[in-house]
Amino acid sequence: MLILSAGMGAGHDTVARELARRAREQGHHVQILDLLRLLPLGTGTVLRVSYQAAVRHFPWLYAGLYRVFLRPGPGRRPSGVPLARLAADRLTDVVRRTGADVIVPVFHLAAQLTGHLRERNGLSCPSVVVLVDFAVHRQWLHPGNDLYLCLTERAAREVRRSVDVPVRVTGPVVAPDFRTPAAGSALWRRRFEDHAPGRPPVLLSAGAWGAAEGMEATARRLASAGFLPVVLCGRNERLRARTARVPGALVLDWVTDMPGLMGAVRVLVDNAAGQTAVQALAAGLPVVAHRPLPGHGEAGVRHMARFGASIHAPDGAALLRAVERLSRDGAERDRLVARGRELFREDALVRVVSAARALPA
Repeated sequence: MLILSAGMGAGHDTVARELARRAREQGHHVQILDLLRLLPLGTGTVLRVSYQAAVRHFPWLYAGLYRVFLRPGPGRRPSGVPLARLAADRLTDVVRRTGADVIVPVFHLAAQLTGHLRERNGLSCPSVVVLVDFAVHRQWLHPGNDLYLCLTERAAREVRRSVDVPVRVTGPVVAPDFRTPAAGSALWRRRFEDHAPGRPPVLLSAGAWGAAEGMEATARRLASAGFLPVVLCGRNERLRARTARVPGALVLDWVTDMPGLMGAVRVLVDNAAGQTAVQALAAGLPVVAHRPLPGHGEAGVRHMARFGASIHAPDGAALLRAVERLSRDGAERDRLVARGRELFREDALVRVVSAARALPA
């Protein structure tokens, strides 16, 4: 099994590693490839650095790029195939050397590449796309791929409308540690109580790259309302330094025990509907979306809220109302948690292995 990911943030790689763990546990041979490393002449590095700069510092620019290149809907738009094709020779070399039975793209340009190669008989094994986003943008979609695995039925319908390929709904790929009581939660609770006795802890996430608008203002608002803002700034040291100056906020370094942390807080305030959000759903942690990232972040937040697994708070007042309601036990919290757990329908790896055995090369 070749899993084709990309080092764009941490979400795609997190899904890739979890799929690989499950596959190896079942005795399969797995290799994870980074599409950005397959691109020649430093193209992948330029792509990653440019995207990171856009979402961190020029969100208006990324919003425009999303509308031109990614936004779903009618009309012709630029394709990601020409860029993805630059990695074609290196990918086909790996397929030949490993004798791969299936390729699993978990990144949109990877899906463009495998679809292109499959359509032209350039790959000797099927391609099963694990679509990790709530909102399906056009760069995920290529009719040459053999199977798509989606988070929701709504996402599956969007795929079916655009490409004539088999589609299944499996739900998110999340490590099992998030779905069981986490041993580290007690330590986190003691830390929170020592830091701010009696204040309900609320987790704020800016993703692995620390891309967030108004994080300090959000933390200040929550602290003023009597909560303990527990802030994840990813690897953005400037954001960490700025947010650490907010009175009453607890700003964490890079966290390795996310299951324990999520088991100790009351609400997640999220801005992307990405992997952190689905991990929270698996852990039974209510999610409130606020100040979403432009483009795919905003679209994902909207789709996740429509599914009923989160609440979208469009302004500060709505954020406080949602956090105040969901931080207490009650019917609304229970409903949101139950709806979130409905996403987890089946193991995506089962579909991948079945496709490798059933689909023609």
